[in-house]
Amino acid sequence: MSEFIPAFERASGHKVTHDFNGAIGQMTERVLSGEPADVVIVSAAQIDRLLNVGKVVDGTRREITKVAIGVFVRKGAPKPDIASVAAFKRAMLMAKSIGWNDPAAGAPVSLHMIGVLQRLGIAEEMNAKTVAFKQRSERFAAVARGDVEIGFNQISEIIAAPGVELVGPVPSEIQNYTLFAAGIMVETKSVEASGA
Repeated sequence: MSEFIPAFERASGHKVTHDFNGAIGQMTERVLSGEPADVVIVSAAQIDRLLNVGKVVDGTRREITKVAIGVFVRKGAPKPDIASVAAFKRAMLMAKSIGWNDPAAGAPVSLHMIGVLQRLGIAEEMNAKTVAFKQRSERFAAVARGDVEIGFNQISEIIAAPGVELVGPVPSEIQNYTLFAAGIMVETKSVEASGA
C-alpha cells in the first residue's frame, strides 16, 4: 500500500487517507459501529457480512488478494526448518515460545493455527509456551525483542515489520489463505473516487 497509494494519487488526482489500525474483525466492527469510510478492505467473509447488513454498496465487492500465513523470527536469529509438516511439527516442539494475535479478537491466523496444532497432536504441549498478543503492536515487537521466539502472521504484514524476518510460509498441507476484498461504503460522499 505504501507504493500503491502514492501511485494512485499521482495517476488519479485523488487524495487517499488510510488507516490500517486493527485486525480484520476489528476493522469490520469499527464500520458496523458507524465509523465513516469511503472504501473498506477486509477479509472476503467480512465484506460479505457488511454487504448483508447494508454497509457496503451491492455490486462493489472486489476480491483483491489472498495472503498466506507465515512464520517469523527476530532479525538475525536462526531460522527453524519448516519445509515440511514433519519439520514444522519438530520446530514447534523445539521452540521455547510461539506467539500470535489474540484469537478472542477473531484473528484468522491464530484461529487457524490453533486448529493446526490440534491436528498435529501437539496442542496441549504448545499451550504452555504460546503467547496470545492482546495488543496488535506486540505481535512483531515481542519477537523483535526476543521475548517470543517464533511468531505467526500474514506474510504481507511480516515482510513490512521492522526487527523480524520471514522464515517462510506454513507448509501447504497446513496452510490457510485469507482472501481480502474491498467494497464501497454506502455512506460515501466520494462515489467516483471510491470507485476509482
